[in-house]
Amino acid sequence: MRAFLDLISNSQWDSGISFVGCGSATPQKVISNHQLGQRVDTNDEWIQSRTGIGERRVIGDHESLIDLATDAALNAVEMADWDVKTIDLIILATSTPEDLFGSAPKIQSNLGASNAFAFDLTAACSGFLFALVTASQYLASGSIKRAVVIGADQLSKWVDWDDRKTCVLFGDGAGAVALESSGDKSGLIGYDLKSDGSKGGCLNLSQSNIFLNLVQGATHQKGEYLPIKMEGKEVYKFAVKEVPIILGEILEKYQIKSENIDWLLLHQANQRILDAVASRFSIPSEKVLSNLKHYGNTSAATIPLMLDEAVRDHRIKSGDLIACSGFGAGLSWGAALFYWHGPY
Repeated sequence: MRAFLDLISNSQWDSGISFVGCGSATPQKVISNHQLGQRVDTNDEWIQSRTGIGERRVIGDHESLIDLATDAALNAVEMADWDVKTIDLIILATSTPEDLFGSAPKIQSNLGASNAFAFDLTAACSGFLFALVTASQYLASGSIKRAVVIGADQLSKWVDWDDRKTCVLFGDGAGAVALESSGDKSGLIGYDLKSDGSKGGCLNLSQSNIFLNLVQGATHQKGEYLPIKMEGKEVYKFAVKEVPIILGEILEKYQIKSENIDWLLLHQANQRILDAVASRFSIPSEKVLSNLKHYGNTSAATIPLMLDEAVRDHRIKSGDLIACSGFGAGLSWGAALFYWHGPY
């Protein structure tokens, strides 16, 4: 794959960006399709045939999203062999923070990364990819040298567990990558990000519309959110249409043929979406990374969680070219091409 480095001289970056570490963390509690079938009118065959999901993880009483995100970040930092004091930036991509004012600073504190600034970024299932690109801008500018990007979500607390159309889809988890600036342009080749707010009603987690009396003649809105609402067919049609388009455009821009991709890494939402996108580019199934059978849709965590699994079991090797796409609520979607340069 090193020969393809000659193809990226028109990269978007002034300086190089390297992926040097990854990590993940998931809750201990596993909820199977069979167990869900004891609560709602569903079964394993119905769920697997429509989604490819067999089980999911749910955060329990003695776990927290911040703990999972901290563990994922620490695993990525350890793989990169960094001193935590050398981290300059931490971005947490999440739609389910434990504190609406931001959970990233707490992770920064937990890590002991006292020299890093930290903030949350919300873009739902596209969040990790949006955060990755955001961190890369800081690195490419030369203003920082090292960044940790985390994708973590706890959708189990926002699912209506009596709605079989949505409760079977989601799970909790966290994943992270360690990025650093480098002297070449062999890491992040390029990206494209998009949003279409006119279709946001297809998938949302909206605030309630409850107003309470404040003083005479005035009310205030109660601070609470409704369960996840999704129009599954519309989201599916959106993904199978837009993801191949954006991936095709970025491959064409950087003059890379689909057969030269080592791995297709998509947001883990539905196996049928993964299969449809792979088929569009004639990418064989053995090059399509998938673990949603065991985790379901963990929103911003799916891409780094899958990346970490494939790196640690030695499927992804240093120098491999990865085509990546995230998509989901907003509606938002994006694509990126990058080389993995971690130690594995």
